[in-house]
Amino acid sequence: MSTDLKFEAVVIPVADADRSKEFYTGLGWRLDADFAFDNGFRVVQFTPPGSPASVQFGTHITSAEPGTAQGLYLVVTDVDAARSELLAHGAKVSEVFHPAAPGAQFEAGDTSGRVSGPADERSSYGSFATFSDPDGNTWLLQEVTTRLPGRIDTGQTSYASVQDVEQALIRAAAAHGEHEKRTGAADANWPAWYARYMVAEQSGDTLPE
Repeated sequence: MSTDLKFEAVVIPVADADRSKEFYTGLGWRLDADFAFDNGFRVVQFTPPGSPASVQFGTHITSAEPGTAQGLYLVVTDVDAARSELLAHGAKVSEVFHPAAPGAQFEAGDTSGRVSGPADERSSYGSFATFSDPDGNTWLLQEVTTRLPGRIDTGQTSYASVQDVEQALIRAAAAHGEHEKRTGAADANWPAWYARYMVAEQSGDTLPE
């Protein structure tokens, strides 16, 4: 048995810890810590809503140049809803787009490889939006609704938030509606069908039809 190595936090370089603290507070992220020490070291930690991992910044915490953290992923189940919420909190978020060429989502200075609007057929992993903090550290919203096989433990099914459960139920309901159209009959055992669908969707297994 291997030891669990849980990715807990990532450090981003900032020029002004107080300015960054104000920005991430404004986004509605949870402030976990703000510790300052006599030698000038300071660490501030925030956690995005529903995230198991956190972000840290401060003073004397990294030698990287402020603003050089790029492509920090924030995975969402509905990129439009996430974008709207961030806009309401004052963030300057790009329009939703999908890459015309592999990797175009990371080209912050050149958007020519981006196509406006979500991915064709709203394919999982394919729709993005971006925003930056005051230093230019770049966050990348990515819409993920169905996981690739092997991405998560198939023996466990969990959701990070009420919103994630709600969106999963909406997708299951839509798929179940198509299932009933194909069979031509109402499915009285729909709770079991929903359960199989939601577990398969999260684990990347074949979805029930």
